Amino acid sequence: MGRGQICVVSARAARYAGGVLTEKPWRSEAVMRLGVSQLIGILLGTLTMAVTRYFGGARAVDVWIFSALVVASVASCAVALFLLRKPWDLDRFTRQFVLLIFFTYLGGTFVAFADHFSGRLPGQVTMMGALVSTLSLQGVTLLLLPLFLREHGLNVRDAFGLGLKWKMAVLLGVLVACVFMPVGQLVQWACGEILSRLHINPEVQQSVEIIKGLPALRDRVVLGIITALLAPLGEEVLFRGILYPTVARYGFPRLAIWGTSFLFAAIHHNLVTFVPLLVLAVVLTILYKRTGNLLAPIVAHATFNILNFVGLLIIESKMANPA
Repeated sequence: MGRGQICVVSARAARYAGGVLTEKPWRSEAVMRLGVSQLIGILLGTLTMAVTRYFGGARAVDVWIFSALVVASVASCAVALFLLRKPWDLDRFTRQFVLLIFFTYLGGTFVAFADHFSGRLPGQVTMMGALVSTLSLQGVTLLLLPLFLREHGLNVRDAFGLGLKWKMAVLLGVLVACVFMPVGQLVQWACGEILSRLHINPEVQQSVEIIKGLPALRDRVVLGIITALLAPLGEEVLFRGILYPTVARYGFPRLAIWGTSFLFAAIHHNLVTFVPLLVLAVVLTILYKRTGNLLAPIVAHATFNILNFVGLLIIESKMANPA
């Protein structure tokens, strides 16, 4: 890249930082490490659920075959993690990267077979599954965050602007969530109507299915904590705190906003909620950009989830006890 091209990229990045948010020093190598580590975390989470289902009674294949698939999955993921944490020598980068992709893909293949033979039912949703799914993505993000920040010589406060007008950031987060709530519900209703007219049967939200199957108060409290705290914290750190500034730093502010927002909506695996979550993600990104404090989107995301969770509990209670 020539000097003129560098100036163009820098100028475009400067335009992206027109709000309060300043350019982040996230190195591409560190972001890649984090992303692949999360992928491996998701694979191991899926494997955990497969093992739980298989030895819980749903056995679709001989125990020795299933055990071999589990061992092969763990071994492949372990090799990938070993390659991931080794210092990356630029002279040997291609060889190491190819090996990393190979063992990650190999681990994913073995996990897919193990999941297939574990007796999983289509659309099956459980509290344990939701917990493992959350821990394998948002949990892994928070677990790896200290190491990620240490590589950049930053602490959490400085990395995400947590000390920048934090009271105002919290207030704005609550207000944005309350204002967006009816808008999001309207957009979701419209999406449901459009899908119905296209003769596409909208899937029931995973959270709705889980709440219906959780009569115990303790389980609902655990789900509430996951919904209100762990999921928003992990997702905001990943999508708004790390991925958005990384893409924007290379001079692609619109791609940074819409690309990370699209990915955020896609990981929730629901057609009806895709567009509302896409719009919410864009709003959260703009909120972070304008305040420079990640607390603002975290609080907004958490408040939005809490309002939805309470609403689902009320609806479920009325359905269970009709007047």
